[in-house]
Amino acid sequence: MNEIGLSLDTVWMLLAAMLVFWMQPGFALCEAGFTRSKNTANILMKNFVDFMIGSLLFFFLGFGFMFGSDGAGFIGAPNWGDLSFYKGDLPTEGFLIFETVFCATSATIVSGAMAERTKFSMYVIYSAFISLFIYPIEGHWTWGGGWLCNSAADSFMMTTFGDVFHDFAGSAIVHSVGGVLALVGALALGPRIGKYDADRKSRAIPGHSLTLAALGVFILWMGWFGFNPGSQLAASGEVNRIAISHVFLTTNLAAAAGGTATMFITWLKYGKPSLSLTLNGVLAGLVGITAGCDLVNPLGAVIIGLVCGIVLVFSIEFIDHVLHIDDPVGASSVHGVCGILGTLMTGLFSVSNGAFYGHGWGFFGAECFGILIIDLWAAACGIVLFYGIKYLRGLRVESRVEEEGLDVYEHGESCYN
Repeated sequence: MNEIGLSLDTVWMLLAAMLVFWMQPGFALCEAGFTRSKNTANILMKNFVDFMIGSLLFFFLGFGFMFGSDGAGFIGAPNWGDLSFYKGDLPTEGFLIFETVFCATSATIVSGAMAERTKFSMYVIYSAFISLFIYPIEGHWTWGGGWLCNSAADSFMMTTFGDVFHDFAGSAIVHSVGGVLALVGALALGPRIGKYDADRKSRAIPGHSLTLAALGVFILWMGWFGFNPGSQLAASGEVNRIAISHVFLTTNLAAAAGGTATMFITWLKYGKPSLSLTLNGVLAGLVGITAGCDLVNPLGAVIIGLVCGIVLVFSIEFIDHVLHIDDPVGASSVHGVCGILGTLMTGLFSVSNGAFYGHGWGFFGAECFGILIIDLWAAACGIVLFYGIKYLRGLRVESRVEEEGLDVYEHGESCYN
C-alpha cells in the first residue's frame, strides 16, 4: 500500500474512533435523562469509569486476549501478537484505540439497566470484568480470528454451515452481549423501590429530563457513523469509498425506520406518539443494522429498522410487565433483543449470501449459531459475576440510600442544587 493511502486509512480509523468515543457522552446523557435527578452524578460517574478503567484493562490484557496469537480458536495469548490478518499495515497503536472504544461501549450498555440502585464500588468491579474478560474472549472468537470466523475448509463453521459467522460492527459482539449482561444484572438486582405494587403491577417511574435523553440519542446517532462505517478500517481506493458510503446509508436508513416504526406503534397502541419510546426506537434500528450494514441493500436496511422498531415496544412491555425485570432505560430490549434480531436478519437479507436472495440457509444457520454461543457466554458469565457479587459483597445499596438518591451517599455531591 502506498504511503498516501496508508495515511488516509489511518486517519479514517482514528477519526472513526473519535466518533465512537463520542458515543460515551451520548450514553451518559441518555441514561441520565431516563432516570431521576437524584442519581444523575452517579450515572455520569459510571460512564466515565467504563472508559477510564476499561481503557487501562483493555490495554494491559483485554486487547491481547482478543487479538493476540491464537489459542486453539478460543482465546488469544495476552500479548500484542501478530495483527496483520486484521489490521494489515495500520499502526497497532491506532488499532488498539479503535478497539478500545468498542470495548467501552459494551460495558456502558449495562449501566443503564442497573441504574439507581447499584453500589458504585461493585459497579467498578463488574465493569472491569467485562472489559478484561467477557468482551475480549467472545471478541476473539469473531473479530480476533477465532473459531466462529475461521474460514478454513476443514473448520467447524465451514463443515457445519458452509459459511462463517458475520458481524460487521457489533450487533452481537458488542450490543447483544451488553444487553444480555444488562438483563442478568437487572434480574440479580431486583426492581427499584416502588416500581411494582402489591399485585406486581408495573408503575412508571419517569426520568427527570427527556431533553437530555433526546440530546443523548442524537449524539449516539452521530457516533454510529463512526461505529459502523469506521469498521471498514480503510478509506483509500474505490472499493473502500463505495463500502463506507454504503454503510453510511444503510445505518441512517435503519435508524430512521426504527424511530418511525416505534412512533407509529406507540401512536396506535397508546393513543399518542411517545417521545421516550421513539428515542429507543432510533437506537433499536441502529443496533439492528450494525451486524449487516455492509451486506444488506438499502431496502433491507429499512426492513431491519422497521422490525426492530416494532419489536422494541413489545419487548420493553414483556420484560417489564411479564418478567417483572426493572430496566430503567430499556437497554436489554434495545441492545439485547434488537442485537439478536439484527444478527439473525443479516442471515436473511444479505445480498451476497442471505437466505432471502436464494443462497440457501447455511449463512443464516451460521448467524443463528454464532449469536446463540455468544449470548450463552454472556449470560453464563453474567450469572457468575452478578450473583457472585450479590452474595459475597452485596450488589445493591441500602433502601435509604436508594430512596434519597445515590449522588450524595455514593459521591458526596449532586448535579442539581
